[in-house]
Amino acid sequence: MAALFLVTLYEYSPTFYISVITLCFMVTAAMVLGWFGFDVPVILLRSDETESTLPTPEKKMVQVTNPFALELGSGPSSVREGVAVRPRCLEPCVLSCFWGCSVNALQGALQAHQRGPRLSSPRLVQEALHFQYHHCQTFFVDSGEAGEHRTRMPSELGVQDFGLLPRERYPLVAVLTLVEPETREAYNIVSSITVVHVPDKSYGLSSRSLFQYLLTAHGNMYELKPLFMSGEGAQPDPNQRAEPQAAGAPSGEPAPAPEDDHNDGGGEEDAAAVADEDKEEEEEWHDGEGEGRDCVVCQNGAINRVLLPCRHACVCDACVSRFQHCPICRSFVMESFALSQEPPPAATG
Repeated sequence: MAALFLVTLYEYSPTFYISVITLCFMVTAAMVLGWFGFDVPVILLRSDETESTLPTPEKKMVQVTNPFALELGSGPSSVREGVAVRPRCLEPCVLSCFWGCSVNALQGALQAHQRGPRLSSPRLVQEALHFQYHHCQTFFVDSGEAGEHRTRMPSELGVQDFGLLPRERYPLVAVLTLVEPETREAYNIVSSITVVHVPDKSYGLSSRSLFQYLLTAHGNMYELKPLFMSGEGAQPDPNQRAEPQAAGAPSGEPAPAPEDDHNDGGGEEDAAAVADEDKEEEEEWHDGEGEGRDCVVCQNGAINRVLLPCRHACVCDACVSRFQHCPICRSFVMESFALSQEPPPAATG
C-alpha cells in the first residue's frame, strides 16, 4: 500500500515526492541521533522526552571543614605597588607570599605533597619549592582576623614584570598553613595554595585568583571551583571568596594532579578565560546568596543540586532526575551532587 502511494505520488509530482522523502529522512535521522544522546532541534522532540530515561548519577561527597579562606583586598595592585590580600582563618595561621614562583617548582611541590611529606608548614613549602622564587614574605594571621595584609616585592630586586606568555613564573603564590602542630592534626585540610595574577607591563589584566588548591593530610589535593546559576540582580565581585566553612570533597577519590598545561605558564592564559567568563550572563554562586531561590524547572522546590561538569546550581532534588541536559546551558549532565546532605522541604503554594 505504501509503495503504491509513493508510485502514485511520484507520477503526480516528482518535486513533491522528493520533498516528502527528504522530510521523512530528516525526521528519521533526528530521531536516531536523539536516541544515541546527540542534541536535536527542540521542535523535533516530543513533550514527554524532557524526562530522562535514566537517573542522573549522584557524585558521592563527604563533608570536611576548611579552616582557610583568602580573598583579594582593596587598593591598587601591581608588581611595583604590591597587592592586598585578606585571609580569614578558623585557627591561627601563617600566610606565606611567594613572589615570582616558578611554575615547574609549584607543580612539582604539589605532586611531592601526594607522594611524601605533606606541605603543612611554611618551611616544608619552601623546601618543596626548592627556593625557586624571587621573594618570600610571611604574615601571622590570628583566628577570626579580617584585616588586610599588603605584600610587595622589594624594589631592589628590579623585577617589574614577568615577561610575555607563556610565562615560567607565577606573579604571586599565597600559601596558608596552620601554626600549631596539634591543630594540624584536628583538620583534614592542612594548607591552602592560591595562585594570584598581579598586573604588570606585559600583562595588564586586573588582579584575580587564577586557581586555588586545598591540600589534605592524606596527600589528596582538591581544586576549588565556583558554582554558577542564572543571573539575577547585581554581579558579585569575581575575586570574592566564601568564609571558612565546610567544603565538599569527593568521597573515596583522590583529586587529580594539575593538568600539564599549567607547567608551561598556562595559568596566565586561564586568567584571560576568567575575564571572558565575567562577561557572561552568569553569577558566581556564594553561600547564602542561593538560599531561598526556587528551582528553575518546577519553581517550587529549593535549589539543592549542582550539575556536573557545567557546575550550574539550578534544580531541586525532585527535578534533577528528569533531565539529561542542563536547563541553563544545555550541556550534557554527567553527574550531580547535593549542596545540602538533607534535602530542604519543598515550598508550598
